[in-house]
Parts: sequence; C-alpha cells; structure tokens
Amino acid sequence: MAIAATAKLQEQFDAGLETRADFTIDQPRERYGAVDHAVWDQLYRRQMALLEGRACEAFIEGAKRIGLNVAHVPDFEAVSERLMAATGWRIVAVPGLVPDRIFFEHLANRRFPVTWWMRRPDQLDYLQEPDCFHDLFGHVPLLTDPVFADAIHAYGRAALAVEERALPLLARLYWYTVEFGLMRDARAETGVKIYGAGIVSSKGESLYSVESAAPNRLAFDLDRVLRTRYRIDTFQKTYFVIDSFAQLFDALGAGIAARLGDPAPLIAVEPHAAGDVLASDTVYTRGTREGWLADGDV
Repeated sequence: MAIAATAKLQEQFDAGLETRADFTIDQPRERYGAVDHAVWDQLYRRQMALLEGRACEAFIEGAKRIGLNVAHVPDFEAVSERLMAATGWRIVAVPGLVPDRIFFEHLANRRFPVTWWMRRPDQLDYLQEPDCFHDLFGHVPLLTDPVFADAIHAYGRAALAVEERALPLLARLYWYTVEFGLMRDARAETGVKIYGAGIVSSKGESLYSVESAAPNRLAFDLDRVLRTRYRIDTFQKTYFVIDSFAQLFDALGAGIAARLGDPAPLIAVEPHAAGDVLASDTVYTRGTREGWLADGDV
C-alpha cells in the first residue's frame, strides 16, 4: 500500500516534469505556492527550536551553514553551492523515491537526491513518503560534516557492489543509522543526541527517541543491525547508538564490503524482531515497551 500511495503522489506531482534517465529533474520552483513556502517556514522554525540540545551539533551547524533558515522552500542550486564548498557534495532534485541502484549511484558520486514537493499543512506531523522537508532538512545538513559525508559516499560505493538479494540488509543498516540513528554524547541530559534524518524531521520522534522510556537504546553493532527488522508504521522500538561518525564510516564502507561480499550467511538467519533485546547487546536503555503496537515488523 505504501508503494501504491507513493506512486499515485508522484504521478500527481510529476505531471509535466521532464525526468532524466537518472531520475533527476530541474527543481520546479515556479510550482511552489504560498502554502508550500509557509509549510517550510513553519516546519523549519519548529524543528530547529525543538532540536536545540537534542540533535548533534554537526546537524544544527550544518542546517545554518547551507542556508536552510529561509522563509521559503530553499533554492536547490544555492544549497548545492554551499554544500559543494564544504565537502564536495551537491543535491539533485527528484520526483520522489528512486530505484535502489540509481540511488546508490548518486551517493557514490556525492550527489544526494532530494524530493522537490512539499507536504500539505494537514501533514505537518506525519507523512508516509519522503518530501522536500524530510530529504533537505533531515538529510543534507550533516553532509557538511566531512566524516559523515565520506560515510555516505562510502555507503553508495559499497552498495553498488552488493548482490540484489542483500538489499534488505542494506536497508536495515541505512534505516537504523542514517534515518533513525542516535549518537552518544555525555554532555546531553539523556546521554545521547539525534543525528538520523527520520528523527530530526519529525516533531514526535525527536522527543520520543531521546526522552521516552518506552524504546530500547542499544550500542551499535553492525551484525546486530543487519539482522534486525524495523518498523515503518510507528515510532521505533529500538534505536542503535553510535560512538562517532568515524564508527559509522567504518560500518557503511568497509563493514558492508566485508560482511555483504557473501550475504548468504546473514540472509539464512532469521532476523530479530524490532523490539528484541539480546543477551549479547550492550544496553544503554532497556525500554518499558509502553504504548508499543503489536508485532508486525517488516
């Protein structure tokens, strides 16, 4: 159902747009109306206030550095110029989700695909598919950090060499790090800070991920993450906590190459449920599980 819904939305937004073979388009700035700009402004101001003290400093500084603090949907070219000067990355406009291999090729060439269209005012707090705010605000600020930027580049290059049957494993790794990752920070009241795009772009999950007693917070371990299913229909049951972006770089590059050169052993093993806590885990917070939905993990 999610794929069908996304396809319908993309058909609506794509009408009249020329899409290239690599699924990129020219950002259709003329299509943004007053409502789109107002939604961006509201979401940006709300999230930046909410993330102060909760998100890692590299994210906060990156958002300011690339010029997202504007009262309108940002100009992708202007963002790209600032990003290119910082780490050699740029952003490219796309209609929405792109095929896996195309996505990996963009990352391997230091290009980050950003969906061009904005969510509606009634979708401020939840949207099933990624829009401009999720992609641009959630993902791009950290690409100003050299180590994080190199980690995403390494992920794209390593992913291109992986067999198609290993794609679910790649998705789990991306989900639990780039989308919903936390980082240890002794200066934070909770001991962790946010860096994942799916968290920083969500009001509810920004609070839940670092302050709720319900979820597990476990030390990141590559094999553990590759063998763990995730939820797409609720806040996360488990967050994996990295020590640094250097650790992330090792996992997204050399880690993938070493563990997924032959994915058969990992594929053959039944994955853990999203809320499982194992005897081998390093547990920072064992969740109370309060409010959790019944298991229905993907």
